[in-house]
Amino acid sequence: MQNWPEMTKELSAQLRNLRGGAPDVMKGFSAIAQAATAAKALDTKTKELIALAIGVAARCDDCIAFHAKAAVQHGATRDEVLETLGMAIYMGAGPAVMYASHALEAFGQFEAAKVPEPA
Repeated sequence: MQNWPEMTKELSAQLRNLRGGAPDVMKGFSAIAQAATAAKALDTKTKELIALAIGVAARCDDCIAFHAKAAVQHGATRDEVLETLGMAIYMGAGPAVMYASHALEAFGQFEAAKVPEPA
């Protein structure tokens, strides 16, 4: 079993190193992330669920960790995550099934930790 909350802490430290070494690129990436996740026609929770599904389809554990955490922070329910993972499995077939199990485990750990909502 992966410790998903610990993974995000470790990854955050490495991302700080990357921001220090490539500040302009990371500022640009941050601007894209902020623009993409801003609530407009879709709310932020829905966008985080989409990102979680893409993380599963792309087979990116690091993406799964951050977007499972964000889904919890934005109030996603287990049922919403399961429906999202169903779509990821539909689009990504067998490999997505395996990564969907990672995403469900990550969501469960963050949900159990009651990650506070972002300000």
